[in-house]
Formats: sequence, structure tokens, C-alpha cells
Amino acid sequence: MIKKIFTALIFVFFASNAMSAGSDSTPKKVKSDYDKAVTHVKTAKKYEKKGKLEKAKKRYEKAQKLLLKSNDKKPNQADTLNYLGFTTRKLGDFENGEKYYLQGLAIKPDHIGINEYLGELYVATNRMDLAKERLKVLEICNCEEYNELKEIIEGTKKSKY
Repeated sequence: MIKKIFTALIFVFFASNAMSAGSDSTPKKVKSDYDKAVTHVKTAKKYEKKGKLEKAKKRYEKAQKLLLKSNDKKPNQADTLNYLGFTTRKLGDFENGEKYYLQGLAIKPDHIGINEYLGELYVATNRMDLAKERLKVLEICNCEEYNELKEIIEGTKKSKY
């Protein structure tokens, strides 16, 4: 009787190990649509720096699609709206880019990225008074974005976006 129980236990032990031999027990983190989009945006910026504008455009398009999906799943996220504004603007649609930025500011008025990018959009569309309003918001952040926008408004630096 003990021999049968012992044999059964050994069988169960080896069978369970054999079944798990090919599986990886460490959980893999699934990237969200937002995270995938951010990766595409970063890659697109690198392509732009290298002058590979068509490749950059394709990455911005992929990022925008992922951001739209992310915004559908989790609406009213300021960071998502910031990147939606950015990618939309990069694809040449300043009007809708501005709408996304403004939606983001309605949620988080002091969002550093939105204020900088919206300020740059205002400079690009020759609305300097509105660009200066965005600069005023950034004044207290003590951040690189303030200096970037200030130089762009003053004309001492060209916007990379």
C-alpha cells in the first residue's frame, strides 16, 4: 500500500514538472496602447533628427491611432491628450491638435508638456499673445520647457516641432 502511494506521488511530481517545463512562470507586463504610442513618438523624433521624414510620419500615424484607442478606453487623461495634440500637430492638423491640447488643459491646467507644445503651436500659427499666456503658466515650473518656449517666442530658437 505504501509502495502504491509513493509511486503515485512520484508520478504526480514528475507529471507536474513536465507540464511546467516549457512555461515561463515570470509574468510579462503587457504594454498599454499609450505606452506603445509613446515609444512610436520617441522613434519618430529620432527619425526626424536624421531627416527621415517619411519614416517619422508613419510612426506618428501609428502613435496617433494607438492614442485614439487609449483615449477611448481611458478618456480624459491629460498625458494622452498631450500626445494626441502633439501627433496630430506633427501630422499637419493644427486645428485638431489645438483641440486636444485644450481638452488636456481643462483637466490639468498646469501640465508642463501641453503648455509648452500649445505655446509652440500658437507661435507656428502666429498667435503670439496666446503663446505668451502659455509661457506665463510655465514661468513658475523652473523647467526646461519654459526656457524652450521663451526662446521660440523671442525668435532666438526655432521650434523643432
